[in-house]
Amino acid sequence: MTKNTLFPLLRSVDTPEDLRQLEPAQLPLLATELRDFLIQSVGKTGGHLSAGLGTVELTIALHYVFNTPDDKLVWDVGHQSYPHKILTGRREQMASLRQKNGLSGFPRRDESPYDTFGVGHSSTSISAALGMAMAAKLLNTEHKSIAVIGDGAMTAGMAFEALNHAGDQELDLLVILNDNDMSISPNVGGMSNYLAKMLSGKLYSTVREGSKKVLGVMPSVWELARRAEEHVKGMVVPGTLFEELGFNYIGPIDGHDMDTLVTTLKNLRALKGPQFLHVVTKKGKGFAPAENNPCEYHGVGAFDPDTGEMLSSKGGGPTYTQIFGDWLCDMAEQDERLVGITPAMREGSGMVTFSQRYPKRYIDVGIAEQHAVTLAAGLACEGLKPVVAIYSTFLQRGYDQLIHDVALQDLPVMFAIDRAGLVGADGATHAGNYDLSFLRCIPNMVIMAPADENECRRMLSTGFLHNGPSAVRYPRGGGMGIEVSRALQSLPIGKGEIRRRGRKIAILAFGSLVKEALEAAKTLDATVANMRFVKPLDEDLILELAADHDLVITLEENSRLGGAGAAVLELLADRGIQKETLLLGLPDLFIEQGTREQLLADCGLDSRGILAAVDQFYQDQACQKRPASLNS
Repeated sequence: MTKNTLFPLLRSVDTPEDLRQLEPAQLPLLATELRDFLIQSVGKTGGHLSAGLGTVELTIALHYVFNTPDDKLVWDVGHQSYPHKILTGRREQMASLRQKNGLSGFPRRDESPYDTFGVGHSSTSISAALGMAMAAKLLNTEHKSIAVIGDGAMTAGMAFEALNHAGDQELDLLVILNDNDMSISPNVGGMSNYLAKMLSGKLYSTVREGSKKVLGVMPSVWELARRAEEHVKGMVVPGTLFEELGFNYIGPIDGHDMDTLVTTLKNLRALKGPQFLHVVTKKGKGFAPAENNPCEYHGVGAFDPDTGEMLSSKGGGPTYTQIFGDWLCDMAEQDERLVGITPAMREGSGMVTFSQRYPKRYIDVGIAEQHAVTLAAGLACEGLKPVVAIYSTFLQRGYDQLIHDVALQDLPVMFAIDRAGLVGADGATHAGNYDLSFLRCIPNMVIMAPADENECRRMLSTGFLHNGPSAVRYPRGGGMGIEVSRALQSLPIGKGEIRRRGRKIAILAFGSLVKEALEAAKTLDATVANMRFVKPLDEDLILELAADHDLVITLEENSRLGGAGAAVLELLADRGIQKETLLLGLPDLFIEQGTREQLLADCGLDSRGILAAVDQFYQDQACQKRPASLNS
């Protein structure tokens, strides 16, 4: 087959306007082609697969019924947005997905007018869509606002805050709950679909609203009627909660039944006020490996579209995430006070084995980072030793709780911070570039950054044994290939080490960039200090190196603003020491997607970038102390 004969119907749809020219009978075929195209495309690039496969029909129906982009469609998180991208003019760009200068893995406002809101973190869609609906009313425009949110994202408090607010507004807002839980209610099927069509229709809506007006003058009768309606609907649909919040609840309906979706959405589009549609889908729909194991195929590398076999082999030693998972089980075996907490990231944070071996001490709070942190504080108050496993980018969501509930009370909660620094293909929404800056200003915190895998294990033990709040931040992926000791040894708090002795230049490296520092030091004949602790700093080591070297360089995979390098400058200033210094870290920019190697090079944080920065420094200073090695 030639390229032009593959997916013929899909290739005729370049925009939703093209989609809306199709006959309803053509939509199931389009769904089949779109699903196959998605499998073929992600099989080459990698990316988020299961969620998008589950929302193919829903995506088609939404763009078919609503006048996007004038009607505002807001996706929550965005893992499920690939079909949306394909239908909105980006089909041929899918080959560049999540690559440098390519399509983002998430909706972005600067990528397409159909991406009405930039996302990446969960549970923001209802708030954003409500804001758009309020703006439409203020600006006297007619567009509809639609939020599509998953059942996982609905566990976050922010989603319910938005629902509580929205239900009290007379606004044209549609919230669609995409429910892909495996244990689905048995009332999904023909009868449920029929009732959803009926309850979303104009006749029912007119009777319902008219009855309120008529019966409103007879409180006792109206109350009886209201309760009867809720009782009847309660036997069919689990919507009482959303009705109480002020929404007209419809569903659940089959999210893969195109006719039901289109009919119901058309009916809802004609209704006024806040509407809530419950749609049931199957994650990984249409691709057997993803249907059977949706978690494994949630985010994937390249794979064989025919078999589902993963093509990319990570190889090498264990990742930092695996180091943490092994340590967690080992420490739990030794100390029964250990409790592991995750905000819905069991697999991503390496806690699967722990959850199986110690189910009573494993707590998944759902997508609720604020609750996770304060829950840990409560556990610590009663003598337990909580370990909160959390990505750097998600810890941002629990910042107030970290300060107020943990650090202020000096409680022994340890934060195992994964994905610190650059995160590669996930881009700016998931970058862990700020944790050193926002953590080190908090009193009572002990903050560690390992140079290698074995040091990570030792730091985890150090933080756990410390009688106060602590954090160990480690990068995505693997380390230096260091053999890891199974011992549960701690480190002396606030003490770094010299990894290489040199002359004139001292590189103070924090965490993941020690390897790059050692490589650059060979050319510079520089001293390299593995600082280990961002707080408390090893002040004696810093002062010693400042006294013995002409230039002090700080190196960190964190924003230069307020990071570890700034802490070193503050120390030198406090001691009245004037020293030539060069702070190397991530620039004051949102770092876009690419491989970690590409991004390190772009930010000047690989060994070549370090050498170039030193060379430029001496050129700018017109300094006679420039190392001779830089002349070659």
